[in-house]
Amino acid sequence: MFDEWSHYSYETPLGTLTIQDDGIGIARVHWDVEEKDKKGENQETELIKRAFNQLMEYFGGSRKTFDLPLRLRGTAFQKKVWQVLRQIPYGETWTYQQVADAIGNSNASRAVGMANNRNPVAIIVPCHRVIGSNGRLTGYAGGIELKKQLLQMESVV
Repeated sequence: MFDEWSHYSYETPLGTLTIQDDGIGIARVHWDVEEKDKKGENQETELIKRAFNQLMEYFGGSRKTFDLPLRLRGTAFQKKVWQVLRQIPYGETWTYQQVADAIGNSNASRAVGMANNRNPVAIIVPCHRVIGSNGRLTGYAGGIELKKQLLQMESVV
């Protein structure tokens, strides 16, 4: 199942980031991944290098969008949410309710939060741009402080 997977970890201005490639597209981008959760070979593929270079451009402030092939694994609902997240512009935030409205299900704000939590590709699928309806920073796999740093970098907070 994971025969074609490769992973490589990099130090970034905000911490250790592991990028995983399934042989077709970027399948995971996560902060501080434990060795047991890495799939496939520890190998820096061309696609992983390309993703890292784009992420470093993002951290440097020169990249606002990503053009990488992604292989997002999840339910149909999660994929719908992640597609909407990719439409949130750099430097903006949306509430969970706005994302729910954008997918056409205004009663799904909690489910949107759960899909956000399951986002396999941090930063590239910008779940860090989703905030609570009261404007508070809520849940982020890398932690609230990291979410705050990402939003500060984008001049949002």
